Amino acid sequence: MTARIPDPATLEGDVIRLEPLTHEVLLELRDAIGVPEVFAGGYCGGPAALDASDAGWIAWAERTYPWHARPFAIRLRSEGRLVGTTSLADLDEATEQAHVGWTAYAPDVWGTAVNPEAKLLVLGHAFAHGFGRVRIQADAANHRSRAAIARLGATYEGVLRRMRQDAAGTWRDVAVHSILVDEWPAVRDALTQRVRTARRP
Repeated sequence: MTARIPDPATLEGDVIRLEPLTHEVLLELRDAIGVPEVFAGGYCGGPAALDASDAGWIAWAERTYPWHARPFAIRLRSEGRLVGTTSLADLDEATEQAHVGWTAYAPDVWGTAVNPEAKLLVLGHAFAHGFGRVRIQADAANHRSRAAIARLGATYEGVLRRMRQDAAGTWRDVAVHSILVDEWPAVRDALTQRVRTARRP
């Protein structure tokens, strides 16, 4: 299948709904993820990037998220609360490659069904549009995020050294993982089971 850029879409899961991220909900997103715990691991500039004031947050979000691509807002279906964001970006139709990143969740949903179902939805969206390789990466020092990526079933490819500079001016290494389209059925089944298990009382 030839890769094609997906149109903006809302993706419905059992626990969450992924809807196109808009500028109108940026302060709602701030209330979910604009906390030190989220930025401590190097998220999008690291601790020095966090400015939780209305104007500071909006300015940061407008220059940080890949608005030209497919950023999503993540809401709990049960209560409608916005609890995070993720993006499908770096879409290269010629090489059938994409990148799932810019992902963060409110700390109170860490370890729940939210992350596996978000990955289930956005990875499925990418592979359904003909992409053959999806990259997922994290700051090399962010062991919590790297463990979460490994639990998805993604293959570790290595560390790109001195890859990006954080808001404090420190150069950071990036750990890169990927999932290929041939691996997707097994990854999909495992994620589906994780969501089911996480939802059990």
